[in-house]
Amino acid sequence: MRPFIFHPGPRLISGAGSAATLADHLPPGPCLFVTDRDVVGFGLTDACRVALEAGGREIILFDSVEADPSRDTLLAAVEAGRAAKVTHVVGFGGGSPMDVAKLAAYLLGSGDELDSIWGVGLAIGRHLPLALVPTTAGTGSEATPVAVITCESGEKRGVNSPALIADWCALDASLTLGMPRALTAATGIDAIVHAIEAFTSAKAKNPLSDMYAREALALLSANLLTACDAPGDLAARSAMLLGAHLAGLAFANAPVAGVHALAYPLGGLHHLPHGLSNALMLRHVLQHNAAAARDDYAKLATIVAPDCAGQGSQAQCAILIDRLDRLVIASGLAPRLRDHGIAERDIPTLAREAMKQQRLLVNNPCLIDEADARRLYEAAW
Repeated sequence: MRPFIFHPGPRLISGAGSAATLADHLPPGPCLFVTDRDVVGFGLTDACRVALEAGGREIILFDSVEADPSRDTLLAAVEAGRAAKVTHVVGFGGGSPMDVAKLAAYLLGSGDELDSIWGVGLAIGRHLPLALVPTTAGTGSEATPVAVITCESGEKRGVNSPALIADWCALDASLTLGMPRALTAATGIDAIVHAIEAFTSAKAKNPLSDMYAREALALLSANLLTACDAPGDLAARSAMLLGAHLAGLAFANAPVAGVHALAYPLGGLHHLPHGLSNALMLRHVLQHNAAAARDDYAKLATIVAPDCAGQGSQAQCAILIDRLDRLVIASGLAPRLRDHGIAERDIPTLAREAMKQQRLLVNNPCLIDEADARRLYEAAW
């Protein structure tokens, strides 16, 4: 066994209503509450905010986070927190509010400048006390030390450091009940990709990340369609939320790779939801990786398709890719780039932009160069 380092995630509170109990664990003083207008409008934040206010805290509500949050949005959140002299931060929503909350808590606590911490391991200061509450079962952002921001020209830039790991996380599946099918599907596939790419990560794969990835894939693949078809099924929603969290712990320690690298330009340039972008590239990148990752894919195949146990690794690898492709389609996601307004003439630009994601591409089981990326986009088109 090669040496490895594993960073555990936040302290976890799970169960219906658990979001409101965060008030028992956070310090006194003003709270920067980072979310988006839809989450507020649906009333999802009400119980948590009431509990925080009942503890004597002033809520500084920052609900301007958009999908693929921008640098300007992040800096506006930091300024709101600084002006109010907040003592802690809560991120409530999908991956975008949680990413903004993580970076805001870090920048407020450390005093660092944003441009000094892009990349891996450069954020070494201390964040303000931070709690995260996911309202989708997909990004796993509540579990990870990673935050991604959309910068100039649509480029996605990330900060990856243990200093971004939250202190507390509430997995409250009641907040995900009734989530629309398309969002359930896209975020669920996103979490599945996290598990798969962590299990095959070239640089940091380790026994603990493997354990979390396998359990995540089992929970997610068994419950995604139930969550899509029966949006009020609390058991399925709970399994999806836990699966997404475990996948987050896995890829927090064994980073994602080619699927995400090729997905990012679809979000940054064409504003496709992140989970959908991953779904569009999943089959094609896995096929590209098949020879290099065959044994690992074969191990995952027996989780998604137990009936393939005993078949050779090459056959199991093909079965995994096919079953995942079927899962994407059965969830209701249209599987081609052209289905989402991407023109064939956009492919060279997408391939060039994907090459900017070297922090992800280095984790892929095999090389993806610009010519490969162009071919993979063509296959997905």
